[in-house]
Amino acid sequence: MGQPVAGNPTQFMMERAFQAAGLDWCCLTLEVSPENLGDAVRGVRAMGFKGANVTIPHKVAVIEYLDSLTESAALMGAANCIYRAEDKLVGENTDGKGFVQSLRTVSDPAGKKIVLLGAGGVARAIAVALGTAGAGHITVVNRTRERGEALADLLNEKAGTSARFIAWEEELAVPEDAEILINATSVGVLDPEMPLPLKLDTLKPPLVVADVVFNPPCTWLLQEARQRGCTTLNGLGMLVNQAALDFEIWTGRQPDAAIMREAVEEFLEI
Repeated sequence: MGQPVAGNPTQFMMERAFQAAGLDWCCLTLEVSPENLGDAVRGVRAMGFKGANVTIPHKVAVIEYLDSLTESAALMGAANCIYRAEDKLVGENTDGKGFVQSLRTVSDPAGKKIVLLGAGGVARAIAVALGTAGAGHITVVNRTRERGEALADLLNEKAGTSARFIAWEEELAVPEDAEILINATSVGVLDPEMPLPLKLDTLKPPLVVADVVFNPPCTWLLQEARQRGCTTLNGLGMLVNQAALDFEIWTGRQPDAAIMREAVEEFLEI
């Protein structure tokens, strides 16, 4: 539920996963306007759906229509996954968990000094998941001071890690002691060549540079980081891992993640 996108790799991926598991299930993509969100959730309840994914701009607003939240979703203040527990609808957040699983393929975040660009819903989910995974320190960089400071305070007080906020007012110099840089903003979604205001000479090995954007799989940021010898990670792994977690929540079964990855790559023609 949320804003439509060009194509639907998640639906394509889920359908393949259901088929591979021998489940006679289907995945629907439904556009829901903000004023109709409550009716949509009541429809999920009334029609006996096993669950639903929720995307921008509904991840926070949907909470008031649910019966409860998991501990992680409550901490993040956002839900991207709804599942049915008997006659109740429960909100979960699998965004951050999916990202951390993907990040671990190139770098374990435990004890690391991390710079996080953005403080929106996805950034909050990732930040909390990183804190839970034992991140050593998180620097939150955001244009809006109120939102950025709120996320840093959340991390310091409830997520088990230390954090600070830096206002993003001009070109950012990535701190020399940073070990992981994560772009959790939407920059690059609509225009893969759109640059981020960064001092590019501060992107240097052994820095790991990750971007949550999955289409295109190589954004401007990742291209620049690769040219400078950094290890890079795109958003495909996060997308697949998040969907695999949703699949398991809804069905109680482990999906074939390799098939899901193949489906996404086929859909995106990469």
